[in-house]
Amino acid sequence: MTRFYARRRLSIVAAFSALIASVALFNAPSASAALPTPVSAATARTYLASLTVAAEDRTGYDRDLFPHWITQSGACNTREVVLKRDGTNVVQDSACAAVSGSWYSPYDGATWTAASDLDIDHLVPLAEAWDSGADSWTTSRRQAFANDLTRPQLIAVTDNVNQAKGDQDPATWMPSRTAYRCTYVRAWVQVKYYYGLSVDSAEKSALQNHLASC
Repeated sequence: MTRFYARRRLSIVAAFSALIASVALFNAPSASAALPTPVSAATARTYLASLTVAAEDRTGYDRDLFPHWITQSGACNTREVVLKRDGTNVVQDSACAAVSGSWYSPYDGATWTAASDLDIDHLVPLAEAWDSGADSWTTSRRQAFANDLTRPQLIAVTDNVNQAKGDQDPATWMPSRTAYRCTYVRAWVQVKYYYGLSVDSAEKSALQNHLASC
């Protein structure tokens, strides 16, 4: 009887452990939950092959040439819309500012409960866009790019991670969370393709290498 109950206890513990693991897996943040789903890796590879390869030129760049954050609806600007979209149980005040909620940063896997700990990253940075062809755009097109909620271009992430990324492209910076890198490069290529932006040779090589493993 003692051995019977011991075996039964072990089986119950094992079953309980499996249940806990399955719940944890179910509740794990999705790698693309905070971003409009980018094109598939196959489509991204096709898009990348069609992009113009050109050297970058930052002459004349000024961040103010890309008006942001614009009003999207009522009192809500683009930043607040993304914070609401990317967060969980987000509560906003009458001015549309996020006063509570929870945000998961897919670049580094951190979770935050204060909106002040988050930046809204332009996945393809504004300076990178300027270098790649946006210098010839109208102001209205640059504004559309800087506030694009439809393409996978804006995402709420840990503020110091975004600041460390700066204006770098995938040849010199990638998310530290490797599980997100495939999503990141697919999104990068989609945005560049949609806006007709070029890539430099090192950037293209890095994108090809990452997409090959997607």
